[in-house]
Amino acid sequence: MSKIKIDIQRAYDAPAEEVESFRVLVDRLWPRGIKKENLELDFWAKDISPSSELRKAYHKHPDDFMTFKKNYLKELETNSNLDSFMDELKKHKKIVLLYASKEREKNNAMVLKEFLDKKI
Repeated sequence: MSKIKIDIQRAYDAPAEEVESFRVLVDRLWPRGIKKENLELDFWAKDISPSSELRKAYHKHPDDFMTFKKNYLKELETNSNLDSFMDELKKHKKIVLLYASKEREKNNAMVLKEFLDKKI
C-alpha cells in the first residue's frame, strides 16, 4: 500500500492543492462565518474531534497545549469511531485535515495528523 499524505489547513484558507485530495473537517463545531455550501469538504469528522469538555478546557487555558494534546491522544485511542474513520482515510492518497482555530501551530488537527501518521 502506498503512503498516504496528510496535510492540515485552516478552513478559512482557500484550497492550495491542484492535486485532488480528500478534505476532512476535524472540528466538532462548524467554522463560524462559513456557509456549508462554500467549504470544499468531503467529510465532517465530528466524532473524531476533541470532546466538548476538552475543547472548552483548552480554550480556557490555551497556554497549556501539552495537556490538551495528551488528553486528546487519550480520547483518540479510546474513540469507538476511529476504526471506521481510518478505513475511510485509507481509501485516499492525499488527505487534508481542515480546522477553524486561529492557532496554526497548536491545534487539534496538528495532533490528529501526528496520530494518523503513526497509525496509518
